[in-house]
Amino acid sequence: MAMFGLGGQEILLLVVLGVLLFGRKLPEVGRSLGKTAVEFRKGLKGLEDEVSESSSPRAAIEPEPVKAPQRVTPSTPKPTFDDAPTSPSVPPKV
Repeated sequence: MAMFGLGGQEILLLVVLGVLLFGRKLPEVGRSLGKTAVEFRKGLKGLEDEVSESSSPRAAIEPEPVKAPQRVTPSTPKPTFDDAPTSPSVPPKV
């Protein structure tokens, strides 16, 4: 009967100490320790699932192929300004 490396006498001593220290609240303490152990195991299971999920190979996302740069030509002609002088030799009027 070895539990956690403890013999029968050590376990009996711990039970006696538990009864002396906690008395009537011993069932409540045991219940809360049991809930804590269950939650701890759930947390460990969740971590194990995450680690095993992340270590499994995922489908690689293929990037789009790189296209060569293309020159963009405007479809409309360059804008013309009506108030611009027609000959460069005429100075603007002030």
